[in-house]
Amino acid sequence: MPITLTIPEGLLSPAAQAEAFAGLTKAVLEVSGLSGNAFMSANVVGSINVLPKEHVLVAGKPAEAAFVELKLPEIALGTPEAKKMFVEKATDVVERAAAGRLRRENIWSNIVYAPEGAWGIAGRSYDNADLVSAITGSAA
Repeated sequence: MPITLTIPEGLLSPAAQAEAFAGLTKAVLEVSGLSGNAFMSANVVGSINVLPKEHVLVAGKPAEAAFVELKLPEIALGTPEAKKMFVEKATDVVERAAAGRLRRENIWSNIVYAPEGAWGIAGRSYDNADLVSAITGSAA
């Protein structure tokens, strides 16, 4: 389940970037109720995009900001409460990693869903039933 964290250069040290990504990973697993699940843990992946300061914009102007994007199959985080909880946890994680260098108001998160059957891992297309089977088959 790819996570993309986008930040301007200089906002987070390499250690803080690693801390933030680990925290985002933990958040998605906790909110999903899948902490410790071998299949899910191995498939929470992603990237940290560190862009030149002039390429991170708020209201069309360069700003200290962070963007968290979580891509999921359409069955994940299926309730409004789960979505809200992830957004809150993701914001907390990034704010903590920034250690006062970033205003909470400048942290945006979004969740993007892949339609049924459009989830692929290692060249295999998974539909929702396949994903549930893979997840439950590796329950901790």
